[in-house]
Amino acid sequence: MGRSDPEEGQLPAPVKPPDGGWGWIVLLGCFVITGFSYAFPKAVSVYFKELMKDFHVGYSDTAWISSIMLAMLYGTGPVCSIMVNQFGCRPVMLIGGLLASAGMILASFTTNIIELYLTAGVLTGLGMALNFQPSLIMLGTYFDKRRPLANGLAAAGSPVFLSALSPLGQVLLEKFGWRGGFLIMGGLLLNCCTCGAVMRPLDMGMKRKMGKAQDKYEAKEMLPIGGKSEEGISTTDGTKKGKKAKKKPKKGKKLLDFSIFSNRGFIIYTISKFILVLGLFVPPILLVNYAKDTGVPDTEAAFLLSIIGFIDIFARPACGMVAGLKWVRPHVAYLFSFSMLFNGLTDICSARASNYTGLVIFCVFFGISYGMVGALQFEVLMAIVGSQKFSSAIGLVLLIEAFAVLIGPPSAGRLVDALKNYEVIFYLAGSEVALSAVFLGVASYCCLSRGKKEPPPENNPAAGGGSDTEEAESDVQEAEEHSSDNHQPAHSTDNAVAVANEEANHVAEEQRGEGGGCPTGDGEVLARDGCNADQMVERDSF
Repeated sequence: MGRSDPEEGQLPAPVKPPDGGWGWIVLLGCFVITGFSYAFPKAVSVYFKELMKDFHVGYSDTAWISSIMLAMLYGTGPVCSIMVNQFGCRPVMLIGGLLASAGMILASFTTNIIELYLTAGVLTGLGMALNFQPSLIMLGTYFDKRRPLANGLAAAGSPVFLSALSPLGQVLLEKFGWRGGFLIMGGLLLNCCTCGAVMRPLDMGMKRKMGKAQDKYEAKEMLPIGGKSEEGISTTDGTKKGKKAKKKPKKGKKLLDFSIFSNRGFIIYTISKFILVLGLFVPPILLVNYAKDTGVPDTEAAFLLSIIGFIDIFARPACGMVAGLKWVRPHVAYLFSFSMLFNGLTDICSARASNYTGLVIFCVFFGISYGMVGALQFEVLMAIVGSQKFSSAIGLVLLIEAFAVLIGPPSAGRLVDALKNYEVIFYLAGSEVALSAVFLGVASYCCLSRGKKEPPPENNPAAGGGSDTEEAESDVQEAEEHSSDNHQPAHSTDNAVAVANEEANHVAEEQRGEGGGCPTGDGEVLARDGCNADQMVERDSF
């Protein structure tokens, strides 16, 4: 069930993203998956008061449910990367949808808080993780030029579902209790299986098959008619097969690519995201209970999350459109840094809000800043590592962020139980988010300045995976070695070498026409099917 070519033992050439077509259906599925993955851990907070009464636990104990969900969403990133690289996105998402639904259904029958941790926390969190990461990978596969907009639209699923799930949870809690609410929520999560079913992979092998047919056709046209033609073609095919057999162990797909840690931009991004996650999720998780403790009715308190979600709905696509502008996209990392700073300052300035009006104002500004962060976080990562390494990069990033998720909200809940003061929590969370913004902006600027002063490194075929021109040129050497080892007649080897030279020239001309033969510079990654000008400009910022 692996995704490598069983006959050639190597990855097929990547197909150019269509930037539309079936990609819009994939985008819709990613919209739903993102909504469940990010909104669900926050929406279940409306049940915390009832859980505290039934199980006789404190708020920090119930806060662990959301934290475990988020920790599973992040911490299982490498496992998801390995499964996607091995089996593909669609089967992994189908299994994830079943696990997420089963977790909430089983949680409705639990009798203590530990069982809730294992069902609603671990099982549901794992199921959402197996849906969330593959959906982002598929989105990056289908979109390139429109990728910032696609990421913004997909990220809008989080506020849309948050604005719907939070009031729905309150209604279910009042009519059916928390057990009935969990059971119905489990049924809703089965929609993740539907989203997984529409994740149709692109035909990765079509481009290579067309290239083979074109090569054989050109060989027949160039060589003389008769025995020499057939002999030349068979010799050329033999040299190619020998070359592919030698490259088999090199071209095998890595289940998890750790070479991305050599990318300075990736290291900066990972550290800033770790600091960011320490405080990013604390305000929305604590907001409902904070409002209830200040005397706000339960229904109006739950509506605060809907306000954040409603503002967030428009903030994410708008930010995605701005990030896609030609003069903004090369500097998207700085826009991401500004959005984090905006979010942190919102937490700090709103820490003293003590009435419903103040909380509403906080929700408006928090929704704008939170939407900007959500729309840009994965776009920046794709710009740094490229689509080829994104599946491994996002898995490793989410794993590192999982530790921050396990530290942030539970620590905030414990401080609330100890101090009985939400103001300190908002100051602390805002400071952490602002610190991550400053670190990302300053470190990116220093890295960019250093990269401009350093001369561009020489092209390394081993590091870039080799272009089609280099592979065609290597056919010349393979043909010569093949002829010398087997003592072929002179006219056969001459024909084989001539064909290989024509292949090299033909591929080079095609790449020059498509813009694929561009040199690589500092921080740029050369794709197998050529260089993309937009991607080169983005990665040059790191």
